[in-house]
Amino acid sequence: MKILVLNGSPKGDSSVTMQYVKFIQKKIPSHDFDFINVAQNIVSIEKDEKFFNEIIEKVKESNIILWATPLYVCLVPSQYKRFIELIWERGADGAFSGKYGAVITTSIHFFDNSAHNYMRAICEDLNMNFAGSFSPDMYDIMNKDGRDKLIAFGKKIFYIAQNNMVTSKAFAKPVYEIKSYSFTLPVKKKDFGNKKVLVLTDREYKGDNLSAMIDRFISNVDGSVELISLSDIDIKGGCLGCCQCGFDYRCVYTGKDEFIDFYNNKLRSADIIIFAGEIKDRYLSAKWKQMFDRAFFNTHTPTLGGKQFGILLSGPFSFMANLREILLAYFQWQGANLIDIVSDEYDSETIDRLIDNLAQNLLWSAGEGYVEPPTFLGVGGRKIFRDDIWGRLRFVFQADHKYYEENGFYDFPQDDQKTIEINKKMIELTSNPEMRENVRKMIKTEMVKPMKHIVETK
Repeated sequence: MKILVLNGSPKGDSSVTMQYVKFIQKKIPSHDFDFINVAQNIVSIEKDEKFFNEIIEKVKESNIILWATPLYVCLVPSQYKRFIELIWERGADGAFSGKYGAVITTSIHFFDNSAHNYMRAICEDLNMNFAGSFSPDMYDIMNKDGRDKLIAFGKKIFYIAQNNMVTSKAFAKPVYEIKSYSFTLPVKKKDFGNKKVLVLTDREYKGDNLSAMIDRFISNVDGSVELISLSDIDIKGGCLGCCQCGFDYRCVYTGKDEFIDFYNNKLRSADIIIFAGEIKDRYLSAKWKQMFDRAFFNTHTPTLGGKQFGILLSGPFSFMANLREILLAYFQWQGANLIDIVSDEYDSETIDRLIDNLAQNLLWSAGEGYVEPPTFLGVGGRKIFRDDIWGRLRFVFQADHKYYEENGFYDFPQDDQKTIEINKKMIELTSNPEMRENVRKMIKTEMVKPMKHIVETK
């Protein structure tokens, strides 16, 4: 069988993920592998349509398309995302139809699930048969069990393709039936005082729903609003995954483009921030992904804590539960407050009300300093970073380690001596069967007692 490996790493052959694929190639040599460094060559692919078409011809000649990529900020790298966009922009989606698709990524499991959901949805939207996905920890190949699972994954996808198996669909195809939006209700301005308000877009929008939605939000603000397009900022390229920023937050692009100055001087200085963009395939645009990726010069250190965010979207967002989870995860990990995500899927009057309410809630939350407590998304994500920065990644990400130590991020349960002592005493106490039965009867009332005390006395 012919397997085409579309490499999503900006580092090309010097990619952790590629070592996993090459191990499969070595251990199962009966199939033909062809590798294309898509992300590393995205600038050439975008500029040279002949180069792009050569890739598509190889897709047509292949039995299995193996999407192999590292994970950056809950998804694939922006360069890979741009290639996926080009497939539809250049009408090449038909080349993938009926092919078998599989996904392999490497990461530390920080929202690898959302990236795999995204890639499976892309395969399904391309009318591919999804043969499976594999998401190892980046170091799993170092142990025998990890290697055995990797080979089993390779055998599995080859078996499915060789037997022409039909595979199930996990995601409903988005319905693009967006109505035209225009102002319907009068706008009542709200006094934002000295709050710094920033509206950030991926490109300039004119004469469309999103431009009207942005205008509606700005019309709510009695105060200054800065509108910035990422396309107007000199950004030389996406994150390269080089990790040079790990020591001291110094990015390899420092002094070479405008992104870092924009992030530090504009984004981090704002109190209230609106992100505005359109749905592109199953996410936002590659330009937006580039922004999230390039912000990794801050590595695993949150930089937007306490800020109030709102999002304006054009497109079938109601079909994008995975995108909603990605956005929630990102802002919760940052310690920021995401008020609402408003799309243009509603009638004009409802959109008016939603945007007006968004402005009102942003203003109220900024005044109160309110940030919702994180759910599993924020708590779990932060713990993954905590453990790896304390452990195996500390040498590379020394800046994170310093920040985590100084800001109480190393909240390991084994350091909670008070709880350890209580547990020790109670376990000893309940080793007596009679005492255990007595405690069993008390658990319900004793569990709530500390909370009741707070309610009654504070």
